[in-house]
Amino acid sequence: MKPLIGIGSDLTQPGDGERVRTFAFATYTEAVRRAGGMPVVITPQEENAEELLARLDGLLLAGGDDFDPRVYGEEPHPSTELMDPGRQSNDLALARAARKNGVPTLGVCLGLQVMNVAAGGSLIQDIDSQHGTEINHVSPSSNRGRHVIEVLSGTGLAAIVSPGQHDVNSSHHQAVKGIGAGLRTTARAMDGIVEGLEDPSHPFYLGVQWHPEDMVGEKSAAALFDAFIEAARARARQRREATELSPAAAGRAE
Repeated sequence: MKPLIGIGSDLTQPGDGERVRTFAFATYTEAVRRAGGMPVVITPQEENAEELLARLDGLLLAGGDDFDPRVYGEEPHPSTELMDPGRQSNDLALARAARKNGVPTLGVCLGLQVMNVAAGGSLIQDIDSQHGTEINHVSPSSNRGRHVIEVLSGTGLAAIVSPGQHDVNSSHHQAVKGIGAGLRTTARAMDGIVEGLEDPSHPFYLGVQWHPEDMVGEKSAAALFDAFIEAARARARQRREATELSPAAAGRAE
């Protein structure tokens, strides 16, 4: 059984007479496919978030540009490059609905930050100027830098990739500051920057600050996507069994 995985989309900015396009990077769709899922791209439509997720088995919140800090009560830092407002509203609606309804969710980079802000958390808007560190968290997507993180024992993430130190890629200038309600830290960089969050009461609601979709062939990345798809597969089985046992289905069988 291949679970159906929705991936929140981004939008190109209008300019020079070109039409706006919605898109998701192929690295995300291919990572889902390699792990055994069927990816579908969700165009921005926050009003349909609940209904969409009722038909999906899992949700992937992808990376992208910066959150509008006014959502969590701050003015934008000069370095802020805001994501499209339509994408922001859609991702927030999807994150909240997925958490509410027990839909397995994996957040990547910005996706982790969306999960945190959706839970009432806040962000460090510019790590270099507001945190201070010798670790270079920022690198271009074409050539991601690397650094070491510590996965915390006793967390869901540790059960997937093992606790202790892991070498991961890094491409972000923002990070979690205030942690949202009901979430807990699962990993940190050596400078204290939060690198992972999860909701321990949820079947699978987990975000990482690095980009496992770009770590093809590495065991930790494969394990993360495998665990996500397995959680989505379990949801697919539950949905199928619920449909087969429903009064309407029983009536059709008669």
